[in-house]
Amino acid sequence: MKNILSFIACIFISLVLLQYRIANSDLKSGHQPLKVTEWDAFGYYIYLPAIGIYHDYKELKWLGAIDEQYHVTGGNGWQAMKVENGNYVFKYLGGIALMQLPLFITAHYLAQLYGYPADGFSAPYQYTLGFGLLVYCLLALLLLRVVLLRFFSDLVTAVTLVMVCLATNFIQYAAVDNGQSHGYLFVLYAVVLYATMKWHERPATGWAILTGYIVGLATMSRPTEAIMVLIPLLWNTQDKTTANTKWLLVRNNRKHIVYAAIAGLAGIAPQLIYWKLSTGSFVFDVGSKWDFLNPHFRVLLGWEKGWFIYTPVTLGFVAGLWLIRKFPFRKSVLWFGLLNIYIIIAWHEWRYGGSYATRALVQSYPVFALPFAALLTQLTNTKWRLPVYLVLGYLLCVNLFQTVQYCSTILHYDDMNRKYYGAIYLDPDPTPEDMSLLDNEELLTHEDQYRKTVVGDTSIPGQISFAANGSATLLQQPVTGNSATEAWIKIESRIKAPGCLWQSFMHATITSGIMTKDARVRLFSPISKDTATNTYALYMRIPADHHSSTVRVYLSSASDFRGSVERVSVSRFEK
Repeated sequence: MKNILSFIACIFISLVLLQYRIANSDLKSGHQPLKVTEWDAFGYYIYLPAIGIYHDYKELKWLGAIDEQYHVTGGNGWQAMKVENGNYVFKYLGGIALMQLPLFITAHYLAQLYGYPADGFSAPYQYTLGFGLLVYCLLALLLLRVVLLRFFSDLVTAVTLVMVCLATNFIQYAAVDNGQSHGYLFVLYAVVLYATMKWHERPATGWAILTGYIVGLATMSRPTEAIMVLIPLLWNTQDKTTANTKWLLVRNNRKHIVYAAIAGLAGIAPQLIYWKLSTGSFVFDVGSKWDFLNPHFRVLLGWEKGWFIYTPVTLGFVAGLWLIRKFPFRKSVLWFGLLNIYIIIAWHEWRYGGSYATRALVQSYPVFALPFAALLTQLTNTKWRLPVYLVLGYLLCVNLFQTVQYCSTILHYDDMNRKYYGAIYLDPDPTPEDMSLLDNEELLTHEDQYRKTVVGDTSIPGQISFAANGSATLLQQPVTGNSATEAWIKIESRIKAPGCLWQSFMHATITSGIMTKDARVRLFSPISKDTATNTYALYMRIPADHHSSTVRVYLSSASDFRGSVERVSVSRFEK
């Protein structure tokens, strides 16, 4: 078989995605039942059960009972908003629901066939959606492979596919959190690249219609994806000669452009009709805010979830944009890539909710695969070929490991910072001291180089309980020492509070006169167990002028708290 390496790469990627999907479902013991349709994913999916099963997309009388049973909204049903005419309108657009429709129909048939509730949310729906996207992704990979092979070698194509899919956060949104939009849009980008290339090689009505419809469907999924139109528009315009040839081809096939435009409108039309029926207007503002004059570069470089930090292979995606001068996709990929990144970093809600790295860029990876392949071609034709492959292999392994960390929330979905990331980097077994860095920036390294004195150590008999937003003191202890030396305190505790860990904290306060210093650690962490006795720890550096201080250790919670404290200790470390 010709170009066997890239074909094997597609199969290998699909098997890895399947493994991550299985590992994060109840097909593997110890996991909760698979639930794909929750939070943002529910917002995209809601069209299908509302229209197809309950025939109620305006009043949503069915939603309360469904949410009580399956807990899909995440609270308060925020995925739909009530408008002036009294109807509810879905916050998310319906393009993803259209792509899910074949899976939904299959699941509905299976639910009825095997006696499951045909309610849109029982097990057949969850499994069909959760595993069905993997089939879509395999088809997308095979199309993207064909596009890459038009311009690059089989080896470069294979490596590109593996790195784009497995060294990035694509795994998370294709195989784990795959009810969201990103995996589906990834498929649309692969299709539009393929259709665009085919039309430019041999113009045909079918390719024009497909291209236009995909652009419309992508826009109906996320309006910002409308910039996808730059791909067919600027393809084959890399220099003046090819641009003249391109526009002559367009003029000779005017009907194709008309068909593409009509198909694009057909792709958008269902959303416009839905808005008209629900609100009385063909256009509805679902509410988004942009900071185009002050874009958030921390989306790329911030320790919270920076694209270049947590998936550094993406630096190659951008670097390759300057190495595609000779290719027919030069201007389309360059302008799309830069504008897409600018739009993503300009969104006001720059954190994009809980995510691994910058999830809003995942869908455009098929486009970025082209400049990355150009970069690989350049690098692997030099004496640095072996070091390049070693680095790529390292980045691949790091990402596979970090995806596992993210799924267990060790790599946190929203609260990452530099010191915490450094503490957990490639660490399969983080400690309570590491966990403290999620909330507290101070960490004493090399305890053995300090003189340790235990200044307080106590157990607390019986239960500790207090009302929501209250607190309970565990220990209050004087701490004295030489103010001329570097000094730290370490607070350690063992706490059991079943059902009360969420939004609960252990605090420590150092007080000297009117000066205070505070720190805290969360009780709910990736290494805590709800029904077990958990160990917590935090460090605080004693300010130089606090040589005679009082340390108070206490608990707080945003909800009613009831638990037991087996032990609390305070140690002083001094140079």
